[in-house]
Amino acid sequence: MLRIEGLKAWYGEAQVLRGLDLEVDQGQVVTLVGRNGAGKTTTLRCLMGLHQQVKGRITLDGLDISDLPAHRRARLGLGYVPDDRGIYATLSVEENLRLPPAVGPEPWSLDRIYQMFPRLQERRRSAGTKLSGGEQQMLAIARVLRMGARLLLLDEPTEGLAPILVQQIGAIIGEVKHHGVTILLIEQNLRFATGVAERHYLLAEGRIVESLTNEEVKARERELLTHLGV
Repeated sequence: MLRIEGLKAWYGEAQVLRGLDLEVDQGQVVTLVGRNGAGKTTTLRCLMGLHQQVKGRITLDGLDISDLPAHRRARLGLGYVPDDRGIYATLSVEENLRLPPAVGPEPWSLDRIYQMFPRLQERRRSAGTKLSGGEQQMLAIARVLRMGARLLLLDEPTEGLAPILVQQIGAIIGEVKHHGVTILLIEQNLRFATGVAERHYLLAEGRIVESLTNEEVKARERELLTHLGV
């Protein structure tokens, strides 16, 4: 579904990505792991068309989207949930869900969103500032689904969440996958990653250095945690 070939990116004269290659198949959950500063967030921003100093080839379902602006990529079904979640703090949950236009090929109805996220229906009149971290993450994911995303780019969805909320986010990712949505996520929590994903790309110095199965990650957990600086 998604293929990246030779992706390079710069901030000014500083090169962050140095020829990154990866693939994500339809219906998969795949993680991108690496130390802080390795270029994980930059990769997602490049995929979404939000970073300008980029070279390389990005294809979605065989279509070259490398030169398309972000709004055109959204129309094709790419959806990005940043690590800050981007919730409109003064708007209610339902206003946050209704505000963005449904631009993608498979937008979710509000009823379908509430079936998937009953907690958001309970809090639909609550302002963004009143939501817990877990509820904000649910809302950020739900909003992108409502816009019509069929490939989610998630930037550290469990960061800063209590263990019980991490479990809830894992269950949500599983449900979203069950509904046919493909997911590429950044994740530092290896145990969480192996619980939700089938495959893991290890990013170091701007390149993919390994593609690992769950079994390989579990067998090398201590080594990988050292590599990640966790």
